[in-house]
Amino acid sequence: MDAKLLSDPLLGVTLTFIVFEIATAIQKRTRLAILNPVLVSLIAIIAILKILDIDVESYQSGGMVLTFFIKPATVALAVPLYKNFDLLKRNFKSIITGITTGVSVSLMTLLALAKVMNLPDDIVISSAGRNITTPIAMELADKMGGIVTIAIVMVFFTGIWGVIIGPALLEKLGIRDRTAKGIALGTTAHAIGTAKAITMGEDIGAMSAVAIPITGIITVFLAPIVFNQFF
Repeated sequence: MDAKLLSDPLLGVTLTFIVFEIATAIQKRTRLAILNPVLVSLIAIIAILKILDIDVESYQSGGMVLTFFIKPATVALAVPLYKNFDLLKRNFKSIITGITTGVSVSLMTLLALAKVMNLPDDIVISSAGRNITTPIAMELADKMGGIVTIAIVMVFFTGIWGVIIGPALLEKLGIRDRTAKGIALGTTAHAIGTAKAITMGEDIGAMSAVAIPITGIITVFLAPIVFNQFF
């Protein structure tokens, strides 16, 4: 491929948008949870880079443009929190209790699996923020002595699996309350879960978005305390 084209940042941006739009259309048509647009896009972009022999650095020259917006997008999550502040106040105790319980169970489950599977300490520490957004997870992993790259991967796969099994599991458990559904998806599957929650209803999506910053705050507070007892 032309060297000038490879060095153009628009390559990564354009490729990402086109592939994601196609993946979204496929998911809408098939309605299969396993065909999550983010997962399909990841596989498709890797395949395209391999087939066209495009190195990762060339793709990233444009991909970094999109990456730049991750942190501002995370800050923007305060908007749905503000818009739904009255709902948060009315259900404050239940929401905080639910999210805190979810975070605690997530951390303790991770430690239990690490014990059983004899995982390296740095892998376990890097996975502590797998339920929160990428920027926060990256900072948490860095501060706790983990590996930032592993943290990013764990956040991605946690979100994907949360979207694939989350809605079906909620139905299976007989959970009908729409606020509970939103909080559950936002707490366990962060932004990817929220994208799915929005398709289930604006109110579910709003509560999922509300859960994201709260989950991040509680995780950042609890993770060092819990992990300091084991590492």
